[in-house]
Amino acid sequence: MALGFDLAAAAAGGRPPNTALRFGYNAAMEELNLIQKIAIWALPVLFAVTLHEVAHGWVAKLCGDDTARRMGRLSLNPLHHVDPVGTLLVPGFLLLLGSFLPGGGFIFGWAKPVPVSWNRLRNTRRDVALVAVAGPVANLLMALLWAMAIRLAVWIHVDFITGPLAYMGVAGIAINVVLAALNLLPLPPLDGGRIMTSLLPPRLAYKYAQIEPYGFYILLALVATNLLSYLLAVPVTLLQGLFIAIAGV
Repeated sequence: MALGFDLAAAAAGGRPPNTALRFGYNAAMEELNLIQKIAIWALPVLFAVTLHEVAHGWVAKLCGDDTARRMGRLSLNPLHHVDPVGTLLVPGFLLLLGSFLPGGGFIFGWAKPVPVSWNRLRNTRRDVALVAVAGPVANLLMALLWAMAIRLAVWIHVDFITGPLAYMGVAGIAINVVLAALNLLPLPPLDGGRIMTSLLPPRLAYKYAQIEPYGFYILLALVATNLLSYLLAVPVTLLQGLFIAIAGV
């Protein structure tokens, strides 16, 4: 089938354009082949992981540490941030896996972490939290922009533009909401873990930070036991519902 769905045909069944958009997406997304799905997800994933890291570096610069700027990591060029595993292999594998799962599964990924010299921040405890929260905030702002892209797709109402742009908009909301929710988990070294460390009293913060070497293995255990899905289900569902409502579909 074509990359876009037939909005006019869906609307002809008595559905207004906005409802037709939702119907068309749900009905056609699972029919797309792998190449079409890659075409839809590539830009949203690249923007999501790139701007997440750039936001960390940009706020760090505002707080006194220009390490990211000196190393060329404030660039919006995705090539400066691509991690072969987190930006390419993991999203690609999940996309392939989703082709065999009902509902398509889920997609997430990451870029190379932006270097931050914590000791160069003006107010370490406060600024660590500000630098950490910048990434998820950037993802939520991107989800908002993708919601606006969906509204634009509906307004344009030209099949070969509306279909691909609407698909990318929904994919953009999905990846950015998942990244924001995942990174806000209070587990070092995730952003939420750094925020928690900044909020705790110094003695507790020191003990809490000792979890960081084991954080990745804890996250893998949460994935393997499906507990991560339960932890993220409510915030992801609420946030996706909010941005889809903003998109007007």
